Amino acid sequence: MSQRALTELLRGKGAHADPLACVEDISVEMAARQVAGFPHSVGQLVFHMNYWMEYELRRIRGQRPKYPEHNSESFPPAPAPADAREWERLREQFGAMLTEFAALAQSPREELDRQIEAVHEGDKKVAGSLEAVLWQMVAHNSYHVGQIAMVRRALGTWPPRGGGDSW
Repeated sequence: MSQRALTELLRGKGAHADPLACVEDISVEMAARQVAGFPHSVGQLVFHMNYWMEYELRRIRGQRPKYPEHNSESFPPAPAPADAREWERLREQFGAMLTEFAALAQSPREELDRQIEAVHEGDKKVAGSLEAVLWQMVAHNSYHVGQIAMVRRALGTWPPRGGGDSW
């Protein structure tokens, strides 16, 4: 696929919902609410996506972030967000990292082909180029943005102000 397609999917074009639109108009109260039968709130899902985007950005920069021993470590330990300030910080961090990933998707071919050092056995099981990491982020975020859309539907807050399919 093209770099354009990669950038579009990171930002919610085509078949993907816009990740920022899915969270920009949610109050802190709504972000912290959980739906019966679903383990995470919208706020917890944004925290989780931020966790993994930060992990991958650190690897891309040549750092060696600690890989969690269990997936639960990539979610906040308590209901999240705790307050409006934390929710705003989570959304700002989310937007900033999406912007950084979209900029990376526009890198020259030789940069996209650059191998990213594996820091955990799990990293070694998947393709390790920068482009592969970007595609993994597209898939990961798409999965969780879909969950956010479903939680919002269950809470009666879909579609977002910024738009989203409702058929």
